Amino acid sequence: MSVNEQQPQLSDLPPEMLDFNILKATIPLAPRLGRLSLPGRKSILTPAFLGNTSRGAVPHISQDNFRKCTTLNGVYVALEDFIEKMPHKQPPVFQVEGEEPLRQFIALPKETLLVLGARRAPPVPSPAANTNSEVGLYTSVGFRSISSEYFAAAVRNLQPDIVVGLADIPFGQESIGTKRKDKMADRTETWMRDIIAKRKTLEKEERNFNIFAPILPIERDLQSWYLEHLVDDMAAKIHGVAIYDSFLLDGLPEELHHLPRLSFDTPATPQALLRQVNLGVDVFTVPFVTDATDAGIALDFTFPAPAKQDAESNVRQSLGVDMWRTEHALSVTSLTEGCTCYACTKHHRAYVQHLLSAKEMLGWVLIQLHNHAILDAFFAGIRNSIENGSFDNDFAAFEAYYEPALPEKTGQGPRVRGYQFKSEEGQGKVPKKNPKAYKPLMGETDRLKLQAIHGQQPNKKPEVADQIDDEALMGLVDLENMRPEEQLEALEVEDDKS
Repeated sequence: MSVNEQQPQLSDLPPEMLDFNILKATIPLAPRLGRLSLPGRKSILTPAFLGNTSRGAVPHISQDNFRKCTTLNGVYVALEDFIEKMPHKQPPVFQVEGEEPLRQFIALPKETLLVLGARRAPPVPSPAANTNSEVGLYTSVGFRSISSEYFAAAVRNLQPDIVVGLADIPFGQESIGTKRKDKMADRTETWMRDIIAKRKTLEKEERNFNIFAPILPIERDLQSWYLEHLVDDMAAKIHGVAIYDSFLLDGLPEELHHLPRLSFDTPATPQALLRQVNLGVDVFTVPFVTDATDAGIALDFTFPAPAKQDAESNVRQSLGVDMWRTEHALSVTSLTEGCTCYACTKHHRAYVQHLLSAKEMLGWVLIQLHNHAILDAFFAGIRNSIENGSFDNDFAAFEAYYEPALPEKTGQGPRVRGYQFKSEEGQGKVPKKNPKAYKPLMGETDRLKLQAIHGQQPNKKPEVADQIDDEALMGLVDLENMRPEEQLEALEVEDDKS
């Protein structure tokens, strides 16, 4: 089948509609080259990656540095980063007037592709279980739920270029029962219909948006009914698919093979990225870039890998340089030899190591700029390798040349954000992610009242009570004028809602 035969007819679509051209492909589950285009935005050659944001900005990179020092042509933004107040109070992001309110709110360049989803990548597991009409989110003030109608209305208001449809995925659960998987498919199909119906209500003067349909991380036979509806009823109304388990791509219906594939199957290493590329994934979110930056690790890998100097050597090279190590204190070399990023051309290892030791923000800024440049060059190498037909050999050589995992963190990272704090329930008393600046004295009665207001039940799992702090559950429901007994009743969760 030729490239032209694989493309849908777009002549009757509005000018904001996405166009994806497959430039080179062999079989469905194989590396492929493509071009993702949208009028007014920079085209993205695939395979490629999106900038993963926190509250609308790539961590450690300000908007001016984003423009001057990165080559990112697209970013992924999570709605839960901006839904921070009670339902009856309007979040600031919805108070922006004019065209493309979300783009204005986060000061994103006009030419950068904007992708919006409900959850972060990767998401924090929510104790607020999904229901037939609602999805649990983790906001800056704790967990809450939003309905699919609310999500659709938010998308219409914020006007992203691409929206990832709501998916009923119970993140954090190691095992999911068959009945729960059936619910996942039913709910996701309903929510897809909701977002498509909302787009039909757009006025002519309103900016349109493109929809990526989620492909659930469950066996094909358990979501076959949902996939059939995608093909029969929605294929002409969606513009891409969001993949949550790349190893289930063999279950993707043939009728959807021409669509761009955006992966939320979180890779932990460059090798994991290459495995997904090998299965035909086009666009990625790559959280390990910021994880490495927070750990003070400057990434150091290329694709294809350099030729080994000693054919007999079995020593693998590290995927990164730990800038906390004191051996860099007197080094005037760049972070990575041959790198042309701002950090490597303007500064040296000794300076960056000094910044980290002094807890200066600039240290992480420089490492983040460098790490994004390394990943950008990595994907450029992948595209060249696919074009040359040598990807399989280059992939094998990369695995043989580099360590299978990123270096372990040895130094102290920057101040953690709430969604980065890993819950450790069941492991004894857990310290707060950041120490309290002020701790007032109070009586036992006042303490119990505060526990009720913040969602804590007296004498309930006291060993993990400290995990719920002032920013955890404040403002989810109107509790201020209720007696403590009523407050506790209002916070009870029914098992049959899951």
